[in-house]
This record gives sequence, structure tokens and C-alpha cells, in this order.
Amino acid sequence: MTADIEAIAKDIVDAAYKVHKEFGPGLLESAYQACHAYELRKRGRIVLTELKLPIIYDGQEFDEGYRIDEFVDNLVIIENKAVDEIHPIHMAQLITYLKLKNCKLGFLINWNVKLIKNGITRVANGIENPAIPVRFIKRT
Repeated sequence: MTADIEAIAKDIVDAAYKVHKEFGPGLLESAYQACHAYELRKRGRIVLTELKLPIIYDGQEFDEGYRIDEFVDNLVIIENKAVDEIHPIHMAQLITYLKLKNCKLGFLINWNVKLIKNGITRVANGIENPAIPVRFIKRT
């Protein structure tokens, strides 16, 4: 990963911590998404939300309702959830978006957790084991 992508990733995780510290679990996904995108924009990031993601088949474009929750600096995809438990279909959704958009990095964030570190999964496209939980270093 490039230094630019890693800087974006750091901002994504830091912003998630800030938003989750304020609200904890229990809000709707859309509320977390709005606050997270706002926090990233405050940090100078370009964040598109609910970005249409058409599929291309046989040279034809089809808009079948795929939407990227947050697309940061045209490089990183974030899929937000506010669910009791992440299921394989949620991960498959993010991996599909990464492939369709040809992006190298994405985050699956489940906001409905007591500790946000347990709700953030970093996903790298094109790596043998694509789902790598975020490793956290305790700050002193």
C-alpha cells in the first residue's frame, strides 16, 4: 500500500473512533455514515457518499442499485453497518465493490459494537487473505 492510502486509512480509523466515542452503539447506519463522512471532510478528505456503482457486462452499463457508502479520496471504500453481527455476505459486498471499482483498500465498519476496534475490518483487494482485522496500538 502506498503512503497516501495508509494516511487515508489512519484518518478513517481515527474518525471512526471519534464518532463512536461520541455516540456508542445504537444509532442507524445512516447517522454514523453522515458523522463519519463529516469528520473525514474536516480532515481535508474528499468523501462521496451513496455513490452509484454500476456493473458493466458485455460492454453495457447496468445500474442495479449498488451504492458505495463512503468513497474516500477516490481510493478507499467504506461499507458501514449497524448490525448485531457481521455475516459473510457483508464481507462479500465490500469485496465485490472493491473489485468493481478496482480499489485496493476498503473498510467494513460495524458501528453496533461496544468497542469500535471490534467493529473495524480492513480489507485489501487482491491479497491472498483479504480480510485482515485492524491491529491497534495502545496510545500513551
